[in-house]
Amino acid sequence: MIFEQLFDNKSSTYTYIISSGKGREALIIDPVIEHTINYLNILEKLELKLVKVIDTHIHADHITGLNELNKKTNCTRIMGEKSKSEVIDLKIKDNEKINIENVELKAIYTPGHTDCSYSFLMDDRVFTGDTLLINGTGRTDFQNGSSHDAYNSLFNILLKLPDKTLVYPAHDYNGKNYSTIEKERKNNPRLQVSSAEEYAEIMDNLKLSNPKMMDVAVPANVKGFTLDQL
Repeated sequence: MIFEQLFDNKSSTYTYIISSGKGREALIIDPVIEHTINYLNILEKLELKLVKVIDTHIHADHITGLNELNKKTNCTRIMGEKSKSEVIDLKIKDNEKINIENVELKAIYTPGHTDCSYSFLMDDRVFTGDTLLINGTGRTDFQNGSSHDAYNSLFNILLKLPDKTLVYPAHDYNGKNYSTIEKERKNNPRLQVSSAEEYAEIMDNLKLSNPKMMDVAVPANVKGFTLDQL
């Protein structure tokens, strides 16, 4: 299997390129528009055909590369059915499968960070977007976020996955590449709570400033900007 984890220093975003092998179909999760050429170069080097590109949610800290990749490769743009994006080709439901050549992902609706947040389970790993981070969780104070929804997504969905399931988030701010469900359950400080109310109290009092790109990124991602529109 080909599994490339790429990092954007500006937004601390992780992007994932996945394929069952050289010369086969590929998909990309959470691309950043400024790195489109790099993604295309990797695909060309590995003789991969990009057929699907996924965003875990409408991002507020960077402009997605989803539309530029579609423009360059005619790949299918995918998000969950709750997404407000106006350019998605395929909106998937909770538990729906996404398939490329010898690779299958299952969509899991995990709202809370935003109301359109989805995670994607693939064999031994789960791509958690901003819902579950390494030693953290996604903020819940904009884009129809909800601390109580996040608690449910975390404790009743993601943390019920097998202990050894690898966790690959959409962001990390401390140089960590991945974790496991077991490690997050035991060590993540945001998860050491006994109720939804206790979790909500933590999240509702973070008093974080808005992402610097938010006023630009959210409308650009809803409308589907490409490089020539920036």
